[in-house]
Amino acid sequence: MTTPLLTGPEPDLLAPSSPRLFDESFRPVLLDISRPADAAALAELRESDRLREVHDRIDDQVEELLRCLAPQDPFGSRSRSRALADTLGPRPDVYGRWAWYPWSGRLVHVLPEAEFRLVRTDRNRDKITREQQRSLLRRRIGVIGLSVGSSAALTCAMEGVGGAFRLADFDRLGLSNLNRLRAGVHELGLEKSVLCARRMYELDPYLDIEIHRGGVNEENIEEFFGGRDGGQDGGRDGGQGKGEEDGSQDRGLDLLIEECDTPWVKVAAREHARSRGVPVLMDTNDRGLLDIERFDLEPDRPLFHGRTGTTTAADVEVMDQEETIRFLLAVVDEQRLSPAMTDALTRVGRTLSSWPQLASGVMLGAALVTDTARRVLLGEPLGSGRHSIDFEALVPTGTPLPAPQGAVL
Repeated sequence: MTTPLLTGPEPDLLAPSSPRLFDESFRPVLLDISRPADAAALAELRESDRLREVHDRIDDQVEELLRCLAPQDPFGSRSRSRALADTLGPRPDVYGRWAWYPWSGRLVHVLPEAEFRLVRTDRNRDKITREQQRSLLRRRIGVIGLSVGSSAALTCAMEGVGGAFRLADFDRLGLSNLNRLRAGVHELGLEKSVLCARRMYELDPYLDIEIHRGGVNEENIEEFFGGRDGGQDGGRDGGQGKGEEDGSQDRGLDLLIEECDTPWVKVAAREHARSRGVPVLMDTNDRGLLDIERFDLEPDRPLFHGRTGTTTAADVEVMDQEETIRFLLAVVDEQRLSPAMTDALTRVGRTLSSWPQLASGVMLGAALVTDTARRVLLGEPLGSGRHSIDFEALVPTGTPLPAPQGAVL
C-alpha cells in the first residue's frame, strides 16, 4: 500500500552532501535490509523528513511472479495466502530490495532483480523470448541528445532493450520542450540527462545508467564510448553497481543512438563508432526517417551512407554557418524533407525560434529506434540503410469522404 509519512530527523547516510546534489540526483539507492548497514540506513530513513511516501505492494508482485512462473497453477494447489507466505518467508520486509528515490521522497519495495525483470518483461513474450530478454539486458546503449533521444532511451528501457545506458546532453529542460518531452512544469530548468535517467530508474531501479551532464565533447568522447572511470556519475549509489560483480564496468557501448543537433558531435560520434565497430541509429524526426549504420559489420562504411563524402569532424569544426547548413542538408537529404521542414529552413532565426518537432513524430521515432535496436542487438540480418515511415503517405488526405447518413445529395 502507499502511505504518506510524517517528518522526522534527517539520516546522514542517505542525505546528499549538498542541496544541489539532492535537487539533481538521478540514481536510486537500493537497500538490502538483510544486511545490518542497510537495515540501519532504512530505519533512519523512515524517521527522516526526506521520506514522503512508502509504497509496498510486494504481495501483488509476488503473486504476479508466481503466475509468470506457472500460469496453469500459480499457487501450486495452495491458497493464495499460503503461496505468498511460502515465497516471502517469515519476514516479508527482508524479501527483495527497497528502492529509495531521493528526488521524489519515495521508498518502494520491489522484487529481487532477476524476479523483478522476469515479471516486468513477461508480457513481452514471445515477441521477445526470455533468453533473448536476458541477452538484451546485458547490453549497453549510448544516447546522445535527449530531446528526441529521451523518448528512445525510455522506450528501450521499457521494452528491456538494454540494461545499461550512457546518456549525454548539455541542455536543461525549457518550457518549449514540453511539446515533445515527457516532463512536468515542476521540472523546468532540470538537466535533460538527469530527467531522462530519473524516468528510466523509476521504471526499473536495477538499471545501470551513467550521465554526461555536459554532453559529448573532445575531452570526454573516448570515455563515453569506452569504459568508465568510477567517477561521480559512474556506478550505482552505495557501491551496488553490477559492474563490480560481472566485469561490465569497463565494457564499451554495444549500440549508439545519436539524436543531437551539434554537427561536430554527429560526425565525431560516428568516427568513434566506426573505429570501435559500434552500430549507430538516428531518427531524424521528420517523415519517420530512420538511419541504420552497421559499423559493426562494415568497418570501412562511409559516414551518413556517403552523403557527406569524406568530411571529418575536424572539417566540420571550422565550417561557417552557410557551410554548416549545407552539410546538415546533405545529412538529412533535403529532397526528402517534409514541406513544413523545408519551409522552416528559411525561417529559423527570423519567424521561427527553432526546428519544428511534434510529439507524434518523436514517439514514432522512439518506436522505430527501439524496434531496430532490439533486432540489431539480437543479431537479426538487418543491414545499413535509410528508411522512412511517412504517415501522410501511408494515410493520405484527399480521399473523398462519404456523405453523412441521411444527407440529401
